[in-house]
Amino acid sequence: MGALLALSSAVLYGLVDFAGGILSRRTHFTAVTLLGQIGGLVTAVAAALLVPSQAVHRADLLWGALSGVGSGMAMHFLNRGLSRGSMSVVVPVSAVTSVALSVLCGVLLLGDRPGLVAWAGIAVTVPALWLVAGGGGDRTDGTAGGGVRDGLLASAGVAVQYLALGQAGAASGLWPVAVGRIAAVAVLLPRARRARWPVSPGLGAAALAVGAGAALGLTLFQLAAQRELLAVAVVIASLYPALPVVLGLVLLHERVSRWQAVGLVAAGAATVLLAAG
Repeated sequence: MGALLALSSAVLYGLVDFAGGILSRRTHFTAVTLLGQIGGLVTAVAAALLVPSQAVHRADLLWGALSGVGSGMAMHFLNRGLSRGSMSVVVPVSAVTSVALSVLCGVLLLGDRPGLVAWAGIAVTVPALWLVAGGGGDRTDGTAGGGVRDGLLASAGVAVQYLALGQAGAASGLWPVAVGRIAAVAVLLPRARRARWPVSPGLGAAALAVGAGAALGLTLFQLAAQRELLAVAVVIASLYPALPVVLGLVLLHERVSRWQAVGLVAAGAATVLLAAG
């Protein structure tokens, strides 16, 4: 059940990252990011009120707040990269480093002990994401540059988001996610003045909806982390780049190299191994 929830989180995150990237090309990325976190805050609070919580401790809320700081910074750099880079580069690059950092911390610091099959999935995932990011060396376009740098910066935020939220107790329900959205909004507010305001009603509503989807994806991840080893849940959730890459190829006509195609197939195999492990 935990693996299925983590995979659902990955699918949802893939969709919202694609949508957020499209919006960031139509209006300033800081506006998309801030409005998205506001939409996520409303969704997270509603979900927290609906899901029973047995005991919410201060430590759980602090972990949630730290997760929100990571989430806010991750989305800032991710949307900045997507506003000027290729979808098939920025999103996968953000996952390559984040999954490595998350799994390393989970195993070395948090005592996670994945099984052999899960370890095989972890071993396949990192090179798969590296290949998807163009690590094979035969990229068919020249869009790396700043997009890669923003993807790497976003990866640190993604790792903090997942690792911190994974420390919140199951008895706290979804309140750590809700507190995290408050922290994310607080972190992003000082940067909001750089955006071009006002945003059109249509784009504003779309950004709010994207943020609501991201909050739901993070909620699914928290539920997965409560039922699965954190290292495994993080790796499965980090397979989300495959979806934006495919959508970028089909809808935006981005080109993929043969090595990126190999990486996409390997990412699918890693999902099966991790779910079985």
